[in-house]
Amino acid sequence: MTETERAEELLDGLNPDAAEVDHTEDLRAIAEVADAMASDEARLTEAVERAREHGRSWTRIGVALGVSRQAARQRFARESSV
Repeated sequence: MTETERAEELLDGLNPDAAEVDHTEDLRAIAEVADAMASDEARLTEAVERAREHGRSWTRIGVALGVSRQAARQRFARESSV
């Protein structure tokens, strides 16, 4: 279940008579952004893995990410089998 689905379930289950909740759009927006970030992180990891499979160095990947070679390797080496 995604963060958005969990938030929707929780927010839809609130009893407006028992809870002091005006609007929940801001909380729903947070959940949607959290889902988008998780999806983007997965896509980024896949892209780095593909780059490594194509023989790209950690230096070049770091440049693409705007970080050092070491930072790129520390972040993705464990997830990348190459």
